[in-house]
Amino acid sequence: MANLIVVGAQWGDEGKGKIVDLLTPHFDIVARYQGGHNAGHTVIVNGRKYVLHLIPAGILHPQKQCAIGNGVVVDPVALKKEIADLAAGGIKCKGRLYVSNRAHVILEYHRLVEKGDEERRGDERIGTTNRGIGPAYEDKMGRRGLRICDLLNPQKLRRHLERLRGMQAAVPSLSDTLNIDETFENAQALGEELSEYFVDVAEFLNASIDEGKCILFEGAQGTLLDVDHGTYPYVTASSATAGGACTGTGVGPTRMDGVIGISKAYTTRVGEGPFPTELADDVGEQIRRRGQEYGASTGRPRRCGWFDAVVVRYSRLINDLRSLVITKLDVLDELPEIRVCTGYRYKGKLLRSFPPEIEVLANCQPEYLTIKGWNQKTAGLQEFGELPALARDYLKLLSDLVDTEIAVVSTGPDRNETIILSPHSCLESWISHFPKRVAK
Repeated sequence: MANLIVVGAQWGDEGKGKIVDLLTPHFDIVARYQGGHNAGHTVIVNGRKYVLHLIPAGILHPQKQCAIGNGVVVDPVALKKEIADLAAGGIKCKGRLYVSNRAHVILEYHRLVEKGDEERRGDERIGTTNRGIGPAYEDKMGRRGLRICDLLNPQKLRRHLERLRGMQAAVPSLSDTLNIDETFENAQALGEELSEYFVDVAEFLNASIDEGKCILFEGAQGTLLDVDHGTYPYVTASSATAGGACTGTGVGPTRMDGVIGISKAYTTRVGEGPFPTELADDVGEQIRRRGQEYGASTGRPRRCGWFDAVVVRYSRLINDLRSLVITKLDVLDELPEIRVCTGYRYKGKLLRSFPPEIEVLANCQPEYLTIKGWNQKTAGLQEFGELPALARDYLKLLSDLVDTEIAVVSTGPDRNETIILSPHSCLESWISHFPKRVAK
């Protein structure tokens, strides 16, 4: 069995939660490595819906352990609520969930700062979730952040918060609403209450690998939202690519055995920023409606468009994807024709690579290949041979354009609504544990 990384190959919301849940039985530990509670991983098991924001999707499997790595920014209020919500659904976290004592903390003032910053940006706003993620990462990189271990040090916690008094006069959003003493008391109480979950996650994960255990590394957001490789500045504040799994957990790259990319059968994006294949028409609205394309964390409607092979090829390059999972194939069932972006043109020239300049990407003209839709139901199918021939052709086209094997196809939100195809060698170890449903 291998240590595998699951990464989004588009702008997030690709269905990573379901795939992590699907793979979890064949691993010992699921580790989240970046982002915060701005992530929303939805998993449906036997008709029951679970929405996870901080805790890895593997927590739904009672015998598995889960870890939140140092690369994640943790809001203690959100963590406490998520633990309580899971407990109300019969899911126990105690003794199974480990939170890195090196992870940085989100406090109330981070949310206030982010909200005020977005308001000041006006038309140039990023479209964040206003949950304090960006400001917490800014504090981390500015070497003025607060870490999980600091919640258990009252003197350090108090000194950290006292420095905010100087900020209050300069930041309008803090001046009237932030109570330093109350923030201190709440943070200290939360630290004590959650302390049983705090450990050195890097030590825990590496020791587990030494014992022969296997780890599934769960990313949030997607490659095109990565702070280094995404559509900057319309990105998240963390490393959402596969490389973030190493820096975000303390597990070295030589201990990783492969990367699985998750992509929808079309494309979506939340928030601001360029989106070459966006459909601002009835077709886009039909995809949104059928795909229930609304943010799991915020409820915001997602922007919808055709599959962009340029984007996913770029993700394959950045992450060294060995296999691809295609989700929400069934959303396209009723379309008479389907288009796929095969390349970009900018000022009449064909671009050979994904452009770094945001202005160029915003003015690219996508080149499309149009194919006939299958107009048959694929929802819930579990056998590759049951798919309409045109749907199988569509999957082969995507695989060829991205030059990556498709290992899994999701045909619905439930765990069982899944088709397993021929595995790449790096996936043989876990594919072999699935029922024998290999495409010929």
